[in-house]
Amino acid sequence: MKLGFIGTGKITSSVVTGICRSNISFKKIILSPRNRSVAKNLKRKFKKVIIAKNNQEIVNSCNWIFLAVTPSVGEKIIKHLKFKSSQTIISFISTMTLPQLKKAVKVKAKIVRAVPLPPISLRKGPVPIFPPNKKIKNFFNKLGTAVEITNEKLSKNFWSTSGMMAPFYELLSTMSNWLVKRGVKRDKAQKYITSLFVALSEDAVVNSKKDLKHLVKESQTPKGLNEQGVKELRKAGFYKATEKTLNSILKRLNKV
Repeated sequence: MKLGFIGTGKITSSVVTGICRSNISFKKIILSPRNRSVAKNLKRKFKKVIIAKNNQEIVNSCNWIFLAVTPSVGEKIIKHLKFKSSQTIISFISTMTLPQLKKAVKVKAKIVRAVPLPPISLRKGPVPIFPPNKKIKNFFNKLGTAVEITNEKLSKNFWSTSGMMAPFYELLSTMSNWLVKRGVKRDKAQKYITSLFVALSEDAVVNSKKDLKHLVKESQTPKGLNEQGVKELRKAGFYKATEKTLNSILKRLNKV
């Protein structure tokens, strides 16, 4: 099987890295030349990666084609590519709906939308997919945890939460900088903060079958530091602001 990637940004780099370090069976990965530095770096790292001359060459050569371009670029280029009905197309484009993709692709190919995030390079993290597809589910389960969605409207909620990745890193950066300002060396500050949140996340995953509010409660002691932290952030509107931002991102997605 040959895999083709149209668009060579951060997500493509992460997905290709994850694939090449997994037990997924494939013959070649063919990249578009759009971001030549990213493409060359991947080719240098992995022997099965090659760079195409143009996007149509990818479409002509591959069984599965991943669309990893921005919405504006996608709207411009997809309609000019000549796909085959036998191909599987996986779109990472956040604001192009399934009907819009079908119209742009023109032929009756199998089209699935997916939401991979950068940790897929480590073969970690969720990958929401719509509509459900057994082969693509099995594929992404080798790179993380595939989450099948049966309703495209619901899928927009998952796209919205993916928009909180940078705010999460900003929180880690803020806490690390706080330690640095108080005399802790940056490498130690960042190692501590990132390790702390990895441990908290893993604990949350283990306990994810029950309501996460129980973890909020169990991590506090009366008049303790965590009780103070959560109370002050609630009072400051931190969590309501988070919800407001999610609503704002969803509103943007619903406009398409």
